[in-house]
Amino acid sequence: MNNQVLIDNLRCIPDFPKKGINFRDVTTLYKSAECMKIMLDEMYELYKDKGITKIVGVESRGFIMAGALAARLGCGVVLARKPGKLPATVIKESFSKEYGVDTVEMHIDSINADDVVLIHDDLLATGGTAMATYKLVKHFNPKKIFINFIIEITDEGLHGRDLFDGIDLTTLVTI
Repeated sequence: MNNQVLIDNLRCIPDFPKKGINFRDVTTLYKSAECMKIMLDEMYELYKDKGITKIVGVESRGFIMAGALAARLGCGVVLARKPGKLPATVIKESFSKEYGVDTVEMHIDSINADDVVLIHDDLLATGGTAMATYKLVKHFNPKKIFINFIIEITDEGLHGRDLFDGIDLTTLVTI
């Protein structure tokens, strides 16, 4: 898709959070009404005929478009959160990162076998968080799982998409 308005409004912060990383700041897209409309319209067109019943928003920037798109599609929102943030009984999935281990959690009653699920997050880089979320959703054995990101980073030798071979994955912007 690579809408030029989205690309032009995406801020890049060199050497954040550490030297050598070019951080892509999606908040510049969220603060623009034009960008929000473009992102929501593009995501709606991608998923309007897929029968989505739940959107899993990944903490925390994934919550924003998950809620907006769910309202447009007429479906529910499920939160995939960092440990200790959800109040009821959870299932969890841990994954390795370059500086240690992290975990995502979801409530055990979030999804059922009749659901068609879209996992949404803001950015695909290494894919660790998204894969952990995908494994959590798979635990519920839904009818179908889709994955969507606003931005996919490939220009720094990152190949997060490779983790999702055979899984329906879309991005709005590839850098």
